[in-house]
Amino acid sequence: MTMSVPNVRSNAVDNLMSDHEQQDVALAIRENKKLAFPLHESSKSRISGKLRYWWCWAVAGTLLLVVGMPALLIFGIINKKMWIYPITRWGANLWLKACGATVKVSGKEHLPADESFVFISNHRSYLDTATLFFFTGRKLGLVAKKELLKVPVLGQGMHYVNIFAIDRSNPEKARRSMEKARKVLESGYSFGVFAEGTRAMPGELLPFKKGAFHLALQTGARIVPVAIKNTDWMMGKKTGAAYAGTVEMALLPPIETAGRDVEELLRETRGAIAAELAAL
Repeated sequence: MTMSVPNVRSNAVDNLMSDHEQQDVALAIRENKKLAFPLHESSKSRISGKLRYWWCWAVAGTLLLVVGMPALLIFGIINKKMWIYPITRWGANLWLKACGATVKVSGKEHLPADESFVFISNHRSYLDTATLFFFTGRKLGLVAKKELLKVPVLGQGMHYVNIFAIDRSNPEKARRSMEKARKVLESGYSFGVFAEGTRAMPGELLPFKKGAFHLALQTGARIVPVAIKNTDWMMGKKTGAAYAGTVEMALLPPIETAGRDVEELLRETRGAIAAELAAL
């Protein structure tokens, strides 16, 4: 089932549509089913989009080889692995600029400066990862897909900057990962998680996986729902094109996790993100 959400300005799902449509969307959120939002497209030519797309990956490859590989070798030898972190942040911001992306962030006022959070976001583009990593204003680790940790240079760098995968198919590995996450949070870091588990197609919000909510519950951190907009038309999945534009990242009010269960947290978080994505 895919539920389509009308393109109507609003700040809450209840004000977006008719009573019948409200019920359908509420059911889709409650049952964790796919939602589809109105699509937006760039007015620029497809040829320019393809050229920018390959330029983005050329810049990414250059950063990995020219900056990432020497930094890994040098800081690994002198055992200063976390010195990679500011270089990684610099690289993420530089890559966004090279792709023509400017970023507008709202909602930082919701977040106390001395608290660590689990940021749970939607995910429609490669641009999302760099945006979340750099623009939350926090020291941030990320939970990534296991496959990314095997990529040469990139995978090794991820280990250096608190980016790791939680493998729930292996209880012992999952337990060790949770313990590591808890220690990282206690050291002042927050975590970012793309709860859909993969990039959604343009305009979509996929069902959320439960790992992020287990992480929040087991670490005691509050959840910050994050809605990232416009990246689907700027550099969407399977489009093979990239366009300049403004990424809008909304940091929504934190959700308390104490005394809650996974299903309840999933519904509340996904509902908050869906409402923000619909408020175009």
